[in-house]
Parts: sequence; C-alpha cells; structure tokens
Amino acid sequence: MPHFHIDYSANLEAVVDMAALCEAIRAAAAEIDTFPAAGIRVRATRVDHVAMADGNPKHGFIDLSVRLREGRPDSVKKDAINRIFMALKDFMTPAMENHSIALSAEMRDIDADLSPKFGNVRDHLED
Repeated sequence: MPHFHIDYSANLEAVVDMAALCEAIRAAAAEIDTFPAAGIRVRATRVDHVAMADGNPKHGFIDLSVRLREGRPDSVKKDAINRIFMALKDFMTPAMENHSIALSAEMRDIDADLSPKFGNVRDHLED
C-alpha cells in the first residue's frame, strides 16, 4: 500500500501526459517514509462522460484518490496527502495556464481485516 488512482476527464488526454503524471506521483510517494516503495501503485483511468461547472465541455478534472492501510496518525497522513497534492499541482501548472482544470485529492484508510494482500514485488526490488 498505498494505491493512487487518478480519474481524469477525457478532454485532458491531449493536454496532459498521463504516464508522466503517474510517474511524478510515484516518485513523490517514494520520497515519503510512510509509503513503502514495494506497495506503491499508481494508475490513471480516463472518464469519458463528464458534466461539470457550467456545462462547457472545455472544463476538465483530475481527481486523485489515495488508499492506504489504516494505522497511521492523522498528522502523518495529512503531511503525506499535502505533499502528494503539491506534486500533482506542480505537474499540472503548465497545463492549467491555458486550460480550465479542477484538481482534487482524497486519502482514505483501508481496513486491513477486509483487504487481503499477496504479492512478491519485494522479492524483485533492486536495492
């Protein structure tokens, strides 16, 4: 854990390099001690059907959802989401100079008892 899920409006596909955004979020998360590198997952999903603001299709959005195992103090989570959101804002600054884009982020705890995990990523990490 954590999992980072980016939902974005389809009209941003020509404006934003989503693979680069995923990498920017991954790199920022890797710098935060509370996020173990082996657990970081970043993915982006295009949302084709969107209605927002005044209905003008020029408006776009990026919504970043962060899910992580419960147990971290609120102060740690607040610092982490602020740092990740800053990375998102910094990445999006050039696009937002010429495009109408709303950014949002939310962090949620995952109940460990209700979220089984298995994998061997740690066995394949380079030290």
